[in-house]
Amino acid sequence: MSTVQWRPYVNALTTPRSYKPQVIPRDTNGYKKLAKAISRENPLWSADLVESIIRKKDEKVMEMLLNGDQVSLENSFTYHISLAARLNAPDAPLPSPEECVRVKVYAARAFVEEVQQKVQLERLPPIQKEPVLAGAKDTVFRLSDVLNPDGLLRLSGTDLFFDPEEADMGCVIEGTRSGKGIQTRFGPISNSEVLVMPDIPAQDDPWNNEYQVSINTHYTEHGSLRTGTYARMLRTPLSVPITGSGGPPANVGILTGKEASPHVSVTGGSTSADETLRIQVILDARADALLFSLLDMKEDGMAGTAVSITANGAVTLQGFSGSALTSLGIQVNEYAALKDMIRNNYGDRLVDILNIETA
Repeated sequence: MSTVQWRPYVNALTTPRSYKPQVIPRDTNGYKKLAKAISRENPLWSADLVESIIRKKDEKVMEMLLNGDQVSLENSFTYHISLAARLNAPDAPLPSPEECVRVKVYAARAFVEEVQQKVQLERLPPIQKEPVLAGAKDTVFRLSDVLNPDGLLRLSGTDLFFDPEEADMGCVIEGTRSGKGIQTRFGPISNSEVLVMPDIPAQDDPWNNEYQVSINTHYTEHGSLRTGTYARMLRTPLSVPITGSGGPPANVGILTGKEASPHVSVTGGSTSADETLRIQVILDARADALLFSLLDMKEDGMAGTAVSITANGAVTLQGFSGSALTSLGIQVNEYAALKDMIRNNYGDRLVDILNIETA
C-alpha cells in the first residue's frame, strides 16, 4: 500500500515556535482516472461507461439538493445545502443566493474510521528557506502572467530579496524553447516584491512567446544558493499584421509553447484600426472541447462570442462591442497538442495578447 506523505511547516501564529503537519498530495485524480481505476477491477464496464455514471450521479445529487432534499450515502458522504447569513429580524430578507447559499459535503463516521485504520503516513523533510514567487504582473496592462517589453514586471511573494551586485544572485527570464536573459534593470527589491524592467531574450520562432522567471539568492554570507521559480508561464504580446485584403503573412502563430510549429495560426481578419486585444482558449472538460473567444484588455471586461472547437480546422471569431476588430480568422493546426498544453501547463485557460496592426 502507498503512503500518505506529509511535511512539517512553521506555524507563525504560535510563540514559542511550533510546527503544523500538512499533507502533500502525490497527484490530483479526476473523473477519468477514477473511472479507469473502477474499470480495471470490473472489466465488463468500460471506463467511458463508468465515467458517464459518475458524472450522472453528481447531476442527480444536485437535482435532489435543488429539490430541498439532503443526500446521505450510507457509510460514505452526506450532501446538504446550508445558509450563511445574519438576519437582524425574523422577517428580514435573505441575501442573494450567491452570498448565502453553501453546499456542504462531509464524510460518514464509518468512512473516516476506516481511513484512520488503514492509512500509512510518511514524513517528508522540512523545506529549506527559498524564494517563493507567488505572482507576476505587468504594470502597463495590469494583467497577470504577461511579460511586456514596454512595461515593468512586478514579482510578488516571500523571501525574494537579493543583491543584484552579487554575481551569483539575480533574476533570470528564460524562454521555454530557447534564450536566457539575466536581468540587470530593477526598481525596488524587497522580500515581498521585486520590480523588473525586463530584458526579454529572443526565441527561435515568433510564436515561441512563453517564458519562465526565477530568482536566485542566499540568505547568509556563506549560505547555499537558493532558487525560486514562478510556477506559471509568462507570455509576451504577439504582432498580427492584417492587410487591406484581410490576409496576414503566413505563419502568424499564436497560443503555442516551445514547439517548432504553431498550434494555432491567424489566417485573416477585418479591422478598421490598430488595436491590442486578447484571444482566450478554455478547456471545457465536460464537453471535451476548446472554447475560443476574443477579449478586451481588462479582466472580466468585454468578450466576443465563444466558439467551440473539437478538432483541427478553420473558424472565425467575432469581435466584441467597441472593438475595431470585427472578426479574426484562425486555423487550429494541432488540436490535441494544444489541449494537452492547456490542461497540463495553464490550468485549463490560456490567453495571448495580440497587437493587431493594419498593414
